[in-house]
Amino acid sequence: MAEPARQMSERHIDVIDTRPAFTQEEADALNARFEGVDTLTMLKTVFAEGLAGNVAVVSSFGTESAVLLDLVARADRTVPVIFVDTLKMFAETLNYRDTLIKRLGFTDSRTVAPLPDVIAKKDETGLRWSYDPDGCCEIRKVEPMKRAKGGLDAWISGRKAFQSATRANLPRFEIDTSDAQGRLKINPLIDWSAEDIAAYFERHDLPRHPLIERGFP
Repeated sequence: MAEPARQMSERHIDVIDTRPAFTQEEADALNARFEGVDTLTMLKTVFAEGLAGNVAVVSSFGTESAVLLDLVARADRTVPVIFVDTLKMFAETLNYRDTLIKRLGFTDSRTVAPLPDVIAKKDETGLRWSYDPDGCCEIRKVEPMKRAKGGLDAWISGRKAFQSATRANLPRFEIDTSDAQGRLKINPLIDWSAEDIAAYFERHDLPRHPLIERGFP
């Protein structure tokens, strides 16, 4: 009887687990646990206790990105930082990325770019943005973003409620509906105001995006 039992166990191990990484109930529980908890303490606890599993922060290194990155770095500098390079980025943004990664001390910086064969097939001239912005976004940002999130259980976003009406009621923890993997999407700054962001920049003397310093909106 030992052999059949062993084989049954092996067959059980070989079964592919297709369950979502996180359920809505788990996201709700995290929101309840961290209600009223300051952002840095929340991030430190999430990382220290492994509450988000395999997690990374996805950053555009835009005008406000330094705040979220500084908070993540203070919580755990080993958390991966993923940058989606559309291959249409300003040189100032690429330099800003390098500056922040070095200054904040991140140890795992990753860049994901569009697939060369896709660009060759669908945007050979590099001008698709001028006549099909949605199609350009799909091949240069959306598809690379999907690959960037591959293997992650959760990812950290810099979204804020004040940026648009559709974000007004978003929670800190939500299920990512952009794919079927049930990844957890963490929005540490969702309840921060524009004034909070500006004050954090000043308090921690964070470098501004070079284009902002040159007067671009």
